[in-house]
Amino acid sequence: MWVLRSWWQLLAGLIAVLAIAGCGAATSPDATTARTGTATAPARTATAPTRTATAPAGTATVPTRTATAPARTATVPATTTTTPDHLRTAARLGTALAALGKLAVKGRAPKTGYSRDRFGPGWASVSGCYTRDRILRRDLTRKRFVAGSCRVRSGVLFDPYTGQIIKYVRGGASEVDIDHVVALSDAWQKGAQQWSYRKRVTFANDPLELLAVGASVNRAKGDGDAATWLPPRRGFRCAFVARQIAIKRRYGLWVTAAERNAMRRVLDRCPHQRLPNAASLPAPSISATAPPPSRPAPAPAPNAGGVRVFKNCAAVRAAGLAPIRRGTPLYNANKHLDRDKDGLACE
Repeated sequence: MWVLRSWWQLLAGLIAVLAIAGCGAATSPDATTARTGTATAPARTATAPTRTATAPAGTATVPTRTATAPARTATVPATTTTTPDHLRTAARLGTALAALGKLAVKGRAPKTGYSRDRFGPGWASVSGCYTRDRILRRDLTRKRFVAGSCRVRSGVLFDPYTGQIIKYVRGGASEVDIDHVVALSDAWQKGAQQWSYRKRVTFANDPLELLAVGASVNRAKGDGDAATWLPPRRGFRCAFVARQIAIKRRYGLWVTAAERNAMRRVLDRCPHQRLPNAASLPAPSISATAPPPSRPAPAPAPNAGGVRVFKNCAAVRAAGLAPIRRGTPLYNANKHLDRDKDGLACE
């Protein structure tokens, strides 16, 4: 019996050992799963850097877009180097400097065929008043007129070319001229020879083209352009050049390279100089459509016949012969009295 009891105790112990072993085997997969679960956590965590790694890739595109900005910005200095600041400002404001850049630049044409008569025989009469008197009336102060007419009898001129004060008296010493701001011969060589006769007469009588100035400085100017002559009064040079540009723009005249450069040097000191108000100085309405027929001047008669050479206009007026018109023997003998070469002496 003892033996049998011992056998059962041994069997029971064996069963207990097997049960314990079974429990260990059963918990072993759980441990493996725990380890596997723990192992997957880093795997998921490992994907986070993968997503994070894409962020730099997306961020890397930003410099690419930014890199294009300097390329656009780089075009600005190229424009600035070819167009100085004052020229760009002038173009924006519509100044004389901007208008100068739009004038054609060509060489001077030959003076062949030029004469004052190509621009009319003298001052045109507009609404019954000669152009000379219209300009005197505009430019003089303290004016007095010949009774019942538009003719200026006396006045005071502030000469824009010199700054001098000149007293004007009709019939006195010829101290006031009407200057063509763009000389007629200069206009002839820069496009006017291609115009119609009517357009040339209009040009020669256009108030924009005319200024009352001192006689001596007008003769010093002659037919020079801005490359060869500028007003002695420096304070008027910007306005003078601007007026020449306005005239040439109105009539389609060109400038030479030397003339353009001279104008630019003047305007560089006053880049905001505006053109004169051409609307306030409209071109006159001239009815001339063809030049007067060319007729040879009659041969001068001897002095006994009334043709005399006068020393000055006062003597002409004292003799009752003023004004002296071109095409007459008296004019031919007294051309020296036609100081402004307009075909009318002692007017």
